[in-house]
Amino acid sequence: MGTKQRIAILDLNAGEPNEGMRCLKMLAVQFLAQEGREGHYEVFEVRINGEIPLLEDFDIYLSSGGPGSPMVTEAAWEYKYFGFLDALLLHNLSKPDKKHLFLICHSFQLACVHWDLAKVTKRRSTSFGIYPIFKTNSGEHEILLEGLANPFYAVDSRDYQVVGPSEWKLDTLEGKVLCREKVRSHVPLERAVMAIRFSREIFGVQFHPEADSEGMLRHFKKEEKRNAIIKKHGKRKYLNMLEQLVDDEKIMKTNLTIIPNFLRLAAEAIDAQKLQSA
Repeated sequence: MGTKQRIAILDLNAGEPNEGMRCLKMLAVQFLAQEGREGHYEVFEVRINGEIPLLEDFDIYLSSGGPGSPMVTEAAWEYKYFGFLDALLLHNLSKPDKKHLFLICHSFQLACVHWDLAKVTKRRSTSFGIYPIFKTNSGEHEILLEGLANPFYAVDSRDYQVVGPSEWKLDTLEGKVLCREKVRSHVPLERAVMAIRFSREIFGVQFHPEADSEGMLRHFKKEEKRNAIIKKHGKRKYLNMLEQLVDDEKIMKTNLTIIPNFLRLAAEAIDAQKLQSA
């Protein structure tokens, strides 16, 4: 029997309805329901209520995507969130009982900005749809991505992008750029960074690995959403997205791989540490 897993889910959606939180809760429930696993998860509403988990109360953290600009606005919740990021990083640099953090989309951008590990810039146009994500050489050897093809597919929805990563700063944390966006030969711009291992315990992605086919199909088939997508991106793009959602080798493969791998490996590391210190 392993250690009881204490999982905190940080909700950065600012009260906007979304499928991502349902998916994160489901992934946590599925992980805790596995044989030999015990524990619980708790949700923290970061942007509206300013809720931040205490480091001593949790070992594993999933931090969601969310709407709006990742540029610092000096809102009260930002100070709390950045304080949490720094406290977790400092804890891991100085304590044996490591805390494990997974950052998604908006959270990923905020971490890159706050830790000054890369630039975050506004895109010329919104990236929206199911896209191929390309592994770097480091990504090919990344254990969290094991079992995924190169490229693999994921839901992408963003107005901003992470570019110009500071390789030497990442090196000081044993960090690596793991994925980039597709090559756009007609666009003379740097390919955006799509995944970074910030340290042994901190991992972040620009896309939405939590997305599942059921939720995305339900979301995109809503009349208001369908009409908005067709108006902005065209009917062909809309139909292509629906087709890709039911392809088991695309977003469901990603859903069943990245975050489950993260949770499993975090739990194994926590169990090993507890055994060592016993």
